[in-house]
Amino acid sequence: MTIAALEALTFGLGRLVDAADRAGQRLCLLTGNRDIYRHELSRLDPGALDVVDVDTHDMAACAAELERLPGLDGLINSTDTWLLPGAELAARFGLAGPDPEAARTIRDKRAVRVLMHRHGLSRGTAIAVPDGSSAAELVRREVGLPAALKDSAGTSSRNVWLAHDEDQLRSAVEEAADQKLFGRLLAEPFFAGPLYSAETLTWAGRTRLLGVHSRQLSRQQHVREEAAGFPVAFPDADRAELEQWVSRVLAVAGHRGGFAHVEFVLTAEGPELVEINGRIGGAMVGEALCRSLGTNVYEAMVDMALGKEPELLGATTGSGPAVAFVLVYPDRAGTFTGMAGIERLTGFPGSPEWYPTMTIGNRIESLGDQRACTGIVLAEAATAELALHRALSAAGGVHPVVTGR
Repeated sequence: MTIAALEALTFGLGRLVDAADRAGQRLCLLTGNRDIYRHELSRLDPGALDVVDVDTHDMAACAAELERLPGLDGLINSTDTWLLPGAELAARFGLAGPDPEAARTIRDKRAVRVLMHRHGLSRGTAIAVPDGSSAAELVRREVGLPAALKDSAGTSSRNVWLAHDEDQLRSAVEEAADQKLFGRLLAEPFFAGPLYSAETLTWAGRTRLLGVHSRQLSRQQHVREEAAGFPVAFPDADRAELEQWVSRVLAVAGHRGGFAHVEFVLTAEGPELVEINGRIGGAMVGEALCRSLGTNVYEAMVDMALGKEPELLGATTGSGPAVAFVLVYPDRAGTFTGMAGIERLTGFPGSPEWYPTMTIGNRIESLGDQRACTGIVLAEAATAELALHRALSAAGGVHPVVTGR
């Protein structure tokens, strides 16, 4: 019996293999670039899973590979890019999976914002930004300032611009015109406040809030994620209100089953949605969930792929440590040639670990988003605040080595 994964996040593949094994399933990864998983694959036995090399942007080719798999019981997709193709393939093969229409909505950030505004869950709406000289004026008139401009189908904080005044707005519009977007450029209000992400699990329309990550962004005009800690210790009443809010948000978006990583800003007037990701969180979010909740949350992913209610939905959790992680970036563009200071991590508290995301020889063209991340430092403690202090301290001694221009 086989469960296929249509690509996966950079980290968590080993956890997913263990979850499939526990369910009596063989995991098969369909990938167009197995180098993405080099760290995870290096920690697994060579025969732990099957890896099929295929152009995962070619759905006909993916369907042909799925047809060849023996006893295909489920299809997992834990990425944004393949959320809709994965939903459509699951429906084609009669497998459990997200509703394709809901997946299509969630992958359209403008459609989500418009829906939230229409249902009273957001103070602002979003508009499509047209090409041409009138674009900046339209944004100023219809959305106002400050505003956020972004790719309606973007990922990894790529192609996101913040405009606090008219000069920044014109600059953002001009720069966006030169970028290759996955969707359309949209504009929406910028909401002031700390950024968080709600990590949720939904089954048959019932949503459980597994916990909330704090998220730290860079001070640059571009939006680059720097660090996160889990679980944020909200007072019980505030946590209950957040669970009700995020449940409503997901219901309005049509998300009735699966993990979700819901980013929101906690403004002076309450939570405001940033975006919905119909998957488990990226970077080290999945690992943080596993450690802090004291269970392999990827077992829920396998359960749902098999059409079963996940045990995690009602399980007692929370026996592990708090976890924080810091993304490590170079200070300039060029060619990545290695890391300095990794050997010093063992001298810091919190059992810090290094998770590489970049290969020696990679070119770093821009520092504006997560594509420039060279690796991640993860640390543990009794609380998310202490774990974040430990991760930041340890990461301060780790430096990417970059040469050339």
